[in-house]
Amino acid sequence: MANLKEVKERINSVVSTQQITKAMKMVAAAKLRRAQDKITQMRPYSQKLTVILNNVSAASDGQADIVFAEKREINNVLVIPITSDKGLCGAFNTNVLKASSFAVNNQFADKNITILPLGKKAFEFFKKRGYNVIDTYYQVFSDVSFENVKLAAEFAMAEFAEGNYDKVVLVYNHFKNVATQEVITENFLPMISESEGLDTKGPDTDYILEPSREYIIEELVPTSLKIQFFKAVLESNASEHGARMTAMDKATENAGELLKELRLMYNRTRQAAITNEILEIVAGANALGGK
Repeated sequence: MANLKEVKERINSVVSTQQITKAMKMVAAAKLRRAQDKITQMRPYSQKLTVILNNVSAASDGQADIVFAEKREINNVLVIPITSDKGLCGAFNTNVLKASSFAVNNQFADKNITILPLGKKAFEFFKKRGYNVIDTYYQVFSDVSFENVKLAAEFAMAEFAEGNYDKVVLVYNHFKNVATQEVITENFLPMISESEGLDTKGPDTDYILEPSREYIIEELVPTSLKIQFFKAVLESNASEHGARMTAMDKATENAGELLKELRLMYNRTRQAAITNEILEIVAGANALGGK
């Protein structure tokens, strides 16, 4: 009976776990809908803004007067890994941390590296390994709003403009669908004419600009960069909820399979115990009958 009790406790434990994973899946699904709506609305705006910026800047005398487009010898690099604050989302965080580590240890192995983590998991990972970590903005996912996220973008932009960093790189999960997220290592600064992974080539357009082309570029460039930064955070946010929903769905299925095995084990153990009791009774009766 001790074995029966142990199996019964395991069954109750798995049932409780399954209820938790089901609830977490439902919560992740609800959050995913909102996050997916945000990113699908943001993508066309971001892409169109980039196309306009490319056309306007290409029609000017060049990008040499745009501080965020200045090409310098790369000595100091700011890497911005975007993870989540919590786990239980499969390989979502692990993939970003691996890609970030690869960039730090291979692509920029001989450079001075600074980490600007967005998300608690990235902060803890790089802090524990002794990297130079900026700990000001890692709690950005407590409030995923443009007003909150742009503070981190403005910091990176200001540091680049002042010459403290020669290159700024974003590492995040690009949201494709609920089950698929693609890790992207994207150049943020200096600006490039075409965003990586996006088709921003549009027809050449002759814009009428007021008050001047220079003023428009000066206002448009920072806005475009902040939008690009915010889009990366939204991509990561949607990817996190999709990954968590998928992970919790799989965990629920695995719990169901484990319950089948445990219940079968319980029934077999119980049947064996009953059979043993019957055998003992019959043996005792035979012994009494023999007297």
